[in-house]
Amino acid sequence: MRKTAVVCAMSAAGFSAHAANVGGTEMNFSGYIKADAMFSDYSDGTISSGSVGRDFYIPSLTPVGGNKEGSQFDAHIRQSRFRIATNTPTDNGESIQGVLEMDFNVTAGGDERISNSYTPRVRHAYLQYKEWLVGQTWTTFMDVSILPESLDFIGVTDGVTFGRQTMVRYTSGGLQVALENPETTVTSGVDGGRIVADDNAVPDLIAAYTLKNDWGHVKVAGLIRQLSYDDGVAVDDEETGYGIAVSGKVNFANGDDLRLMVNAGAGMGRYTALNAANGVVIDAANGNQLEAIDSYGYSIAYRHQWNDKSRSSFMFSALQVDNDTSLSGLTATESTLSARVNYLYSPTPALTFGGEYGYAKREIESGLDGDMNRIQFSGKYAF
Repeated sequence: MRKTAVVCAMSAAGFSAHAANVGGTEMNFSGYIKADAMFSDYSDGTISSGSVGRDFYIPSLTPVGGNKEGSQFDAHIRQSRFRIATNTPTDNGESIQGVLEMDFNVTAGGDERISNSYTPRVRHAYLQYKEWLVGQTWTTFMDVSILPESLDFIGVTDGVTFGRQTMVRYTSGGLQVALENPETTVTSGVDGGRIVADDNAVPDLIAAYTLKNDWGHVKVAGLIRQLSYDDGVAVDDEETGYGIAVSGKVNFANGDDLRLMVNAGAGMGRYTALNAANGVVIDAANGNQLEAIDSYGYSIAYRHQWNDKSRSSFMFSALQVDNDTSLSGLTATESTLSARVNYLYSPTPALTFGGEYGYAKREIESGLDGDMNRIQFSGKYAF
């Protein structure tokens, strides 16, 4: 990817760029300040203070089977982010690009009593030379461009593939092939507990092809991964996981667009719906073997331009998990869904104010379910 491609990617992500030259390296600084305020109401319980589910929607955290409490109000600036992109010419006429990006989501820091001093975290940190990318960025299995313009962190969380991790990726035209950092999440048994195994011996293999045209694009991505767990006592097994994701964006002449994704597979686990389902479950009755958990999800989002300063997005996404309840028990998540609608107004390109209503529902294998209603407001300054 050349310098122009880096600038285009930054523009698509909502960043403007401010350039400087340091020792022959061009540096572009960009980012945004975003403040969010939200009212949340749950039908079957509550999400405890300090939980990441209070900051943005996570499908697996919608309470189920509890007692209804009153509405909750939260305000934070965690989505604010800063990005430095570099471009260094080389002696052979090529160039090396680098990106370092940080925000404050899902980190520790001062609590809401006094300081709200959130700790920064790394989102992206990678270098790119010719066709090769090395470092941490969006997994090749996802399609960033189909994520809708939502006040929520993702917007269509239930039905999309999502993740950032370290990788080596080769790109040639529309083709991408990557080896990415592995991690296995395991359902421990009928209690529905989660084990993060960290026992993988080989990286995840992902290949994708994107076809672009004036009307938009279509992307097809495939995943093959090792799912492994060794506790040193009773369990020492591995299983093969796989998945496919098909996504696309259609641009209309009036400025509207339609964004879609469908994904399905066995053992996709953490790649979908923010790990609402694990990759494998332990089958204790058959020698503590690992069994891959099947799942599928889909999302659709339509963005309408009211005029050159305002627009709305209408979103729906869903996840379905095929658990073997004799292994996972009845507390495992069977399905989740969410729907959102918003209105965004930008008096100038650098400023955006908006409001969004979101509804979510989660059902577990016992048949119990719970829902969430959330109204969110935000102000964003991009620089």
